[in-house]
Amino acid sequence: MKVPRALAALSVAWLAVFGRIQAVTLEVKEGNATCIEVELSASFSISYNTSGGNRTAQLALPDSAAAVAGGSSCGTAESAAVLLAAFGPGHTLGLVFSTRGNVYNVSLLTLQYNLSDASVFPEANRSGVVTVVSGPVGIWAAINTTYRCVSPLAIGVGEATATLSDVRLQAFMPGNDLSPEETVCAADQNSTTAPPTTTPSTTAPPTTTAAPAPAPAPGTPVRGSYTVNDNNGTLCLLAQMGLQLNVSYFSRTQNKTVQQLLNLNPNHTSSSGSCEASSASLILTQEQTTTLNFTFTMNTTAKKYHLSGISLLADWSDMSGALSASNTSLDYLRSTLGHSYMCNAEQTLLVVPAFSLNTFRLQVQPFGVTTDQFSTAEECQMDQDQMLIPIIVGAALAGLVLIVLVAYLIGRKRSHAGYQTI
Repeated sequence: MKVPRALAALSVAWLAVFGRIQAVTLEVKEGNATCIEVELSASFSISYNTSGGNRTAQLALPDSAAAVAGGSSCGTAESAAVLLAAFGPGHTLGLVFSTRGNVYNVSLLTLQYNLSDASVFPEANRSGVVTVVSGPVGIWAAINTTYRCVSPLAIGVGEATATLSDVRLQAFMPGNDLSPEETVCAADQNSTTAPPTTTPSTTAPPTTTAAPAPAPAPGTPVRGSYTVNDNNGTLCLLAQMGLQLNVSYFSRTQNKTVQQLLNLNPNHTSSSGSCEASSASLILTQEQTTTLNFTFTMNTTAKKYHLSGISLLADWSDMSGALSASNTSLDYLRSTLGHSYMCNAEQTLLVVPAFSLNTFRLQVQPFGVTTDQFSTAEECQMDQDQMLIPIIVGAALAGLVLIVLVAYLIGRKRSHAGYQTI
């Protein structure tokens, strides 16, 4: 059972008051120059399985945490900067920074935890390291200013919740010290609806702007046809489907996390990919702002294949930073070698909490393609159920007609039995 984010935030605030969570300072350097500096308190609530059911582990970022030189980098105005901090036996916290115009942001938060650490995860059913990646974080600031947020911020990361508080940070730093000019988070301001404001030595009067109207629903997406050729130029993957992205991200204009539906337009989308004996991929790219990657896996023993991974890279104009979301442990679109998979009904494929994919009129064959036509289709359960409905209704109506007819005949026979021939 997952711990609610509000409860996690309340827990970290209580712990901070009683001094059990300490603020940690982390730095990334290039030579003698500091390019990223982060001061924060962090705690993690992580759900894991035991033989007796689900448990929740509580883990705090200790003051012994240190930036990993090999996993951290300063980046540039055109490339991401990374702070990777290691603590305990195999645990890490990562912050990925990117820039857009005169703003930098935390575009991703990564958490790695080691289930083999029995002091944190007693009686865990699994062992080894688990890595999870968040969706949009909502931490951003003007270039050359320090981001400051004392209020707790709870961030969902897979089966965990990371709660950050007392945060002061800056990336792409021009000097070795945090800037005295600050971008203050909305939670620390009097109004929770106003966007963060840059606070120089002289503070300008706050201004308010009307929030933009929500975008209308995009409707049913157009069905597109996509193919992949192998290294020899031979057709090896066929796909026809309408695709709709359901994405949550932090909006720069609204200063909050929003949910948006976006239809993939086949006319503006190119396809590529690869085909191997036991794996195949389909990569769809729309106007250099959206890249959607499907990974299919073949069980060569059982002669079965399924969709095992979906990843999305989106960089839309209203996003505070590029969104990267992926899941490589999926089990969708299962079918048999030599057959295609078909589902005309709308399906929702959950990838991560911040991203799901809606499919319409889908047919795909990633293995065993011999011509430019799909092989015999194995239909999804929803299509089979929809076919059964008219059959069941028709059978019920036929049964009702038969009952009425039999009742009529019986009633007629009884009415004749009361008369005698003269």
